[in-house]
Amino acid sequence: MAEIAVAKLALKDAHELAPLLAASVQDRKRGAPRAPDQYYAELLLKDRTAEIIGARFDGRLVGYAVFFDLPDTMTGMRTGQLDDLFVIQDARGRRIGQALIDALAAEGERRGWRQIRWMVPEKPATARRLAERLAKSGGWLTYSVPVPRP
Repeated sequence: MAEIAVAKLALKDAHELAPLLAASVQDRKRGAPRAPDQYYAELLLKDRTAEIIGARFDGRLVGYAVFFDLPDTMTGMRTGQLDDLFVIQDARGRRIGQALIDALAAEGERRGWRQIRWMVPEKPATARRLAERLAKSGGWLTYSVPVPRP
């Protein structure tokens, strides 16, 4: 039986993360498939605020979660914010998403988080269904404020 292993991703994992990032964009936006961008994967893995865990199934990277450790102004404690969770299409239905959430919850327990806020995109519907199955509504609405670009 195949095992799911979840661990923090490092710079050496950029070549495996890049195709997943491209597939995630394709999943949300449709249209032409995106080309994997190893340079962007490296930038993301070196980001000073974002942290990324990855899920391996039979040794292959099949999913990731991008999260942040933030102050919670309501309680004075810390909170986790899950901004992106993705599982490649051919690995879905194997509880990879659940394994990523479980690992993040365990990390939150170690860090003393009050909760994990999960930013879930409206599309694709599979993302919403996963969140509705694994989490409960947090009482927050999310809006985007456009920032002018020069």
